Formats: sequence, C-alpha cells, structure tokens
Amino acid sequence: METFEKAQFNNCAFFFGIKYANLLKYFNVVKRLLLIFLVLSLVNCSKDKDDTTAPPDTRVLKILALGDSYTKGESVCSTCNFPTQLRDSINARRGNGLSEVQIIAQTGWTTPQLKNAINQTNPPNTFDLVTLLIGVNNQYQNMPFSFYENDFPELVQKAIEKAGGNRNKVVVLSIPDYAFTPFGNGNTSISAALQTYNQFASDYCASQQISFVYITDITQLGLQQPALVAQDGLHPSTLAYTRFVERLLPVVMPKLGL
Repeated sequence: METFEKAQFNNCAFFFGIKYANLLKYFNVVKRLLLIFLVLSLVNCSKDKDDTTAPPDTRVLKILALGDSYTKGESVCSTCNFPTQLRDSINARRGNGLSEVQIIAQTGWTTPQLKNAINQTNPPNTFDLVTLLIGVNNQYQNMPFSFYENDFPELVQKAIEKAGGNRNKVVVLSIPDYAFTPFGNGNTSISAALQTYNQFASDYCASQQISFVYITDITQLGLQQPALVAQDGLHPSTLAYTRFVERLLPVVMPKLGL
C-alpha cells in the first residue's frame, strides 16, 4: 500500500513537474514576444518623431534700417554695412534667402533730415523688424541737444509705426564713438558728448520698453585694433559691423520668431 501511494505521489509530482516546466517555457516565450513588441514599438515611435519635422519657414521677413552713415555703411562695400550683414546672417540661420532689407540712411544725416527722409519715402507699416541708429551728426555739427531730445522720441515712435505698431519689433543701436579713430584722435570731449546722447536714448528706450543694443564699446577699441576702422580713418569697418551683428542677433532672432 505504501508503495502504491508513493508511486501515485511520484506520478503526480512528475505530471505537475511537466506542467510547470511547460508553463515556464510558455511564459518565457510570451515574455520574449512582449519584449520584442516593446522594442519595435519604441523604434516606430522614434521614427514617427523623427519624421514629424516642422514645415519650412517660407515667410518673407522684411527689415527696415533707419539712420545715417553708420547704417548706410560709409567706406565699406554695399553688402558690408550692418543691416545687410544682419539680413544675411538671418537668412543663413533660416536656410533660405527670404529676408529683405530696406535702408533709409545717408552720410551726414541729422535727426531732422532722417525724419524728412522717412516721410518722403513713406515705407509701408508692415516691417518685421526696424532698426534705428541716429544722432552722431547732431553732435558733430554742434546742434543744440534739444533737437535730439525732441526728434529721437519721434523717430522711435515712427519706427514703431513702421513695425505695424509693435514696439517689440524695434531695436535701437547706440551711437559709435568716433573719438577712437585716427580722425577723432582720442578726443575725450567727443566721447563725453556722445555719452550724453547715448544715455538719453537708452533711458527713453527703457521707458518705452524698446530694445536698446549697446555697440559703442566695440568702436572704442578702434585705436587699439585698427581693423575695426574703415580706410577713411573715421567710420567702422566691415569687421566692426560684423561685431554689431553679433550683438544684434540674440536680440532680433526671438523678435522674428526664430
């Protein structure tokens, strides 16, 4: 009897052992299949994510640059001034040539002359970005500072108008310091006068939530680094304008949605 019961027990154990082994094999197979499915799902998701690329930016971005010789680019090539270099840098980052620049600037212009030129040219109020750099000729021609105090705010408001009323699309640049050129010969009175102009511009822009980009310090290296001065010994060189653009890009790219 004991032998029979023992045999029965052994048979049951053997039977359940086989069942357990089969179940274990089954679960291992299922586990491998689930793992393969998970890996394939992740790969497909990754491919889908990679395939979901943003559509190309086909906007024609329009830039308006207002100013004087520092905007026109006196004594440098026609594509070497800072507005054109800025346009080219934006296009390079976009991977297309869809940005355009219009320059309203001439050598020697004072604030009243720039105001008149804008009114005569009457560009549309549809620009994506407007830059303003003006005032050096007011100082050079010894005009009363009151002209700048009256005209500069008007020019900023005009720039806002040309940017479709969006002040976030306007950038004012500080006036370069021509004391640090062979022409200026380190004249400290020039620097002091221009500092007054730049401080007024900076304060007004702050009060109006207008971006103000300080580039004067770049030009103050002109006597130490002659490559920053154009061949005429007075105006910034192509290299100096490139450094202007390096200061401008981090400010203007977000304004353009880039």
